[in-house]
Amino acid sequence: MTHVIRVHEYGGPEVLKWEEADVGEPGPGEIRIKQTAIGLNFIDAYMRSGLYPQDELPFIPGTEGAGFSTALGEGVRALKVGRRVAYAGHMGGYAEERLIAADRVVRIPDGVSDETAAALMLKGMTAQYLLRQIFRVGPNTTLLFHAAAGGVGTIACQWASSLGATVIGTVGSAGKALIARSHGCAHVINYLEEDFVAKVQEYTNGEGVDVVYDSVGKDTFPRSLDCLKPRGLWVSFGQSSGPCPEFRINLLAQKGSLLATRPMLWDFITTRKDLVSTANDLFAVLKKGAVKVSVNQTFALKEAAKAHQAMEGRQTTGSSVLIP
Repeated sequence: MTHVIRVHEYGGPEVLKWEEADVGEPGPGEIRIKQTAIGLNFIDAYMRSGLYPQDELPFIPGTEGAGFSTALGEGVRALKVGRRVAYAGHMGGYAEERLIAADRVVRIPDGVSDETAAALMLKGMTAQYLLRQIFRVGPNTTLLFHAAAGGVGTIACQWASSLGATVIGTVGSAGKALIARSHGCAHVINYLEEDFVAKVQEYTNGEGVDVVYDSVGKDTFPRSLDCLKPRGLWVSFGQSSGPCPEFRINLLAQKGSLLATRPMLWDFITTRKDLVSTANDLFAVLKKGAVKVSVNQTFALKEAAKAHQAMEGRQTTGSSVLIP
């Protein structure tokens, strides 16, 4: 028997229950992983609370982790028992051991720790599609990144800076401002003390930015739109403060023929080819030192409720992992 965290009813962190489970043997095309580190992400809280309803209850949350293969199902040829692997985008991560389709994992390169891989996969591949696919960031890009001291923010801001972009980040404290500056932000705005729209206009000489990356939601909308130059792009990829209010699409025209998108990582790694390509791009920037991952908090898996309280209370910076 092994242990997992299950959610039997939607609610606050207290609904995360530590329970025994029987993992079983892998089926055709599957592998069994003994996990050594599990990524903690806001999407876990969205699923736990019911903001992102699941097909059925109970369920095991978590979409990101790392460990080593302990058994291979029929037809699995590309992996061996004992191989270090990581994944993102597959439910059931809050577990000491789990089953997963073999084509949904990637090998962890030498020199990358399991904790780094677990903290990197979902947030890092999110940064990859934001900067390299949704909008092609380069030396002529000026961008605004909300929550710049968070898990995705610290990765994406470093990456964007390495591409030559001018990065403006928002944070909620002086301590987080220091983190954002050390992770690629040329300008940092404390949104609790400063009007971020006014500061963006000041930093861009009234032109606005090319793209806004917004994972905050309710607290930053619609002011994020006012930071964009005409025909600029607003990328809404999360809602840590709550969902954005509904708006009439004419608002985009009124504010300068703006573009808007609400992407999800899963749609960028649907095929095996896309998954490997995205992960390889991520590991390449990690290897050359353009991106460094800060695992600033670790929690025992059985204390997942405590981890969720810290995350939702804005008490975490960088990345956090759960240790089975």
